[in-house]
Amino acid sequence: MADLAIAPPRSSVIADAFLRHRLSWSDALIWLVGIAVYFVASEYLQLATQTVIMIIFALSLDLAIGYGGIESLGHAVFFGTGAYAAGSYALYVSSEPISGLVAGGLAAAVLGILSGLLILRVRGLTQVILTLAIATMLLQVATTAKSITGGDDGLTGYRIAPILGQFEFDLYGHTAYIYGLVILAVVFLFCRVLVNSPFGLTVRGIRDNPLRMRLLGVPVTARLLTLYTISAALAGVAGALSAQVTGLIGTDSLSFLLSGNVLIMLILGGIGRLSGAFLGATVFVVVSDRAAAIDPFNWLFVLGAMLILAVRFTPSGLTVVIDRLVARLSPGARRT
Repeated sequence: MADLAIAPPRSSVIADAFLRHRLSWSDALIWLVGIAVYFVASEYLQLATQTVIMIIFALSLDLAIGYGGIESLGHAVFFGTGAYAAGSYALYVSSEPISGLVAGGLAAAVLGILSGLLILRVRGLTQVILTLAIATMLLQVATTAKSITGGDDGLTGYRIAPILGQFEFDLYGHTAYIYGLVILAVVFLFCRVLVNSPFGLTVRGIRDNPLRMRLLGVPVTARLLTLYTISAALAGVAGALSAQVTGLIGTDSLSFLLSGNVLIMLILGGIGRLSGAFLGATVFVVVSDRAAAIDPFNWLFVLGAMLILAVRFTPSGLTVVIDRLVARLSPGARRT
């Protein structure tokens, strides 16, 4: 009873969560760079938009792996589901883009619930194999159901209306980039609130010691299923955004290659750190593009070498290295 008497009110807990996730100088720098790209690198806006999409996708995977400890090698299944849902929504229901994003996120969330009920019953390698198996099955369905998905030719022919009825998608990607950047900001703020909320702290505890959390009375499976569903929904939003700005959905949006790529992005940036998704996805997409432009036949060698070097010299991710460098260069560190 004494503990209940001194427990802080719910409003105080929520306010404390917002204080814990307040933006730092590095967060501000990220958004300043994102805005600057629009003005100083307008010829690369299409590449920048793809980077934004991959950041959203990486954030979704980081929720599952980095914060929940849910091991997945088939996260592209949610990306592809969101993409096909948004494309089908635009074809048969409405070309309005924001509701299309919601449709993509909801479709992926439903799949997240259904698949989560299966994969969260197991741990370790079995869980990894199950996520890969589910993704492989959905890829096969997308390949054979040509009347719905277009098969290997992809789903095309849909039109996306102007955003809010005012801003049309242009050939050079100006509207698409700003649209993607706004969606990324919403997703990022949502993730910051989520991981620093009581729910987020609980799933971190489950990641570190599920048995102890279960003994404390925490509904471990329900919490993980909720987190996995949220992660799937955000991946679906990324897929829906990709479908809207590119006007094409291919079966590669469900492929193991895409699942592996987004995992590499997290490894490069740092798993369990939201800023890692930003840095890892940006480095991966930009290096891949430049390497492919220089040598279209051997560019994968550059990615392999980059990953080997990252794992060898920065196993915790580039964000940890940057944080340590900033700490050493800070005035307080020099005084000590």
